[in-house]
Amino acid sequence: MRRSLSLLARQQVAQQRRLLSNVPESTVYGGPRPQESAAARRVTVTTLRGKHRRGEPITVVTAYDYPSAVHVDSAGIDVCLVGDSAAMVVHGHDTTLPITLDLMLEHCRAVARGAPRPLLVGDLPFGCYESSAAQAVDSAVRVLKEGGMDAIKLEGGAPSRITAAKAIVEAGIAVMGHVGLTPQAISVLGGFRPQGKTVDSAVKVVETALALQEAGCFSVVLECVPAPVAAAATSALKIPTIGIGAGPFCSGQVLVYHDLLGMLRHPHHAKVTPKFCKQFGNVGDVINKALSEYKQEVETHSFPGPSHTPYKITPTDVDGFANALQKMGLSDAADAAAAAAENRENGGEPKGK
Repeated sequence: MRRSLSLLARQQVAQQRRLLSNVPESTVYGGPRPQESAAARRVTVTTLRGKHRRGEPITVVTAYDYPSAVHVDSAGIDVCLVGDSAAMVVHGHDTTLPITLDLMLEHCRAVARGAPRPLLVGDLPFGCYESSAAQAVDSAVRVLKEGGMDAIKLEGGAPSRITAAKAIVEAGIAVMGHVGLTPQAISVLGGFRPQGKTVDSAVKVVETALALQEAGCFSVVLECVPAPVAAAATSALKIPTIGIGAGPFCSGQVLVYHDLLGMLRHPHHAKVTPKFCKQFGNVGDVINKALSEYKQEVETHSFPGPSHTPYKITPTDVDGFANALQKMGLSDAADAAAAAAENRENGGEPKGK
């Protein structure tokens, strides 16, 4: 009996282990070791540090909703960035400035539901962290607690931004920095302009990246800077650099989901894809073709046909339904129901009105 109880107990423990979430191996709470393949394990900041140490490139792609998050997750991308670029590619604004923290949290929650494997990083949008370090920490806490993110990203390298980054890290939240072209600062920059093209500007990029590293950031995005400047920053830093329009010498690369798929065109790039972006697909053409075919088939009454009209009502019930409509004084509706039933039985196409 005791052996049977012991066996039952072991089986119950095994079942519980299968039901537990994928707790990282290095957790201080000593959770179960992941049984999935390495490709299926949750990506953490420690994972990125390991890739950086081994010289393995880090892949980052933005996502803004559940479907895009599922695609990013399925592709095995390391980091899924919920960027404030949603203001432009999702909501149609000309800049990233209008999007609010509350709206960003909605995007974060949707992405978190669709991407359980990659490291999830949420942008702090303009207006939610500039006033004080306390405001920055409060906003970052919301991104993790309410948005389901693993880390946050903030732009710029002004002393107040460095202070904010340091305060957020000290609050126990991982921070990704962002230097070079910082879209939230277009009012100061005079538009979406590349940075680091002069000696002073190039030195500032490197100095700012070093300051963010000193503040405790685990990674820094380098946007729209010359390749030699990005190479210098990457060499000077001990943390990974993630390039976007910064050449091939960064520790990793990030692109906007819609850009790399060729889905649409950015208003701020004169309605063309950014110069630095390679289109790895022509999804926009596929979408347009599908929408045009849908429009044509609806207009020619070929959709929906019998194979896409699956729900049936028996002839007896059709007669009963028609009689009920007649009693309601809806004779035309009764005739329409009978004609539709006859048309379906004959496998014919509906006639246009």
